Amino acid sequence: MREVNVSEVTACIKKLCIEANYFLNSDIYDSFRDAYENEESPIGRDILNQLMKNADLAREKCKPICQDTGMAVIFMEIGQDVHFVGGSLTEAVNEGVREGYKEGYLRKSVVGDPLIRVNTGDNTPAIIHYDIVPGDKVKIDVAPKGFGSENMSRVYMLKPSDGIEGVKDAIIDCIRKAGPNPCPPMVVGVGIGGNFEKCTELAKRALLRPVNESSSIPYVADMEEELFERANRLGIGPQGLGGTTTILGINIETFATHIAGLPVAVNISCHVTRHGSSEI
Repeated sequence: MREVNVSEVTACIKKLCIEANYFLNSDIYDSFRDAYENEESPIGRDILNQLMKNADLAREKCKPICQDTGMAVIFMEIGQDVHFVGGSLTEAVNEGVREGYKEGYLRKSVVGDPLIRVNTGDNTPAIIHYDIVPGDKVKIDVAPKGFGSENMSRVYMLKPSDGIEGVKDAIIDCIRKAGPNPCPPMVVGVGIGGNFEKCTELAKRALLRPVNESSSIPYVADMEEELFERANRLGIGPQGLGGTTTILGINIETFATHIAGLPVAVNISCHVTRHGSSEI
């Protein structure tokens, strides 16, 4: 049994909250460059160039890439041979978010009650997903998620008879209806299977995979490629002003499901799609 003090978790999450908001992930930046070379619209090319300059400035000056620094989503893979000491793990996670958003001068965007809507003042509580896995390590992914894109996400409870074509049409329907609202070019996370809540978690997790990395399941990789091409023919373009770059990537994750169901969740993300990872 390996002991881990929860103060290590707090320090790790604090650091990741700041870095994820300041530094654009390399796979996204590389996708900007590729999109710039292939974009057919002059306005679209200019916007993609501005987005790269914005990311460069954020990195150089250690400033947030976007004013919406998101609601913190935390994924933790906890080795079953780890024993946490020093206090509550959940409190330690939220303290990391609290310190990161304060010291990083990141916008606090969380209200304590969805209807009363009083700001908590420190961007907590975070959304936390815990998984118990073999080993004695703790892997932490921090994914701040803004709501301009989150609001464009959808769940489709399809029938098994809708099949793979129905799934594809639902995904394209979501992207089309999102239009300019999520600050495209978008990154699209998709979860297929499970049940109502599982497919949404899968879709969120899908956004952690680099956009230049295809699914390891051959038919899913084929779907990703086809939907990437279909989405970029919609003409929404960078920032919704038209062009051939509507999405930077689409990642699909699957899970077992019930014989009577075909749940599909589409989690739309903006051109930033922030996330950072570390291991304790």
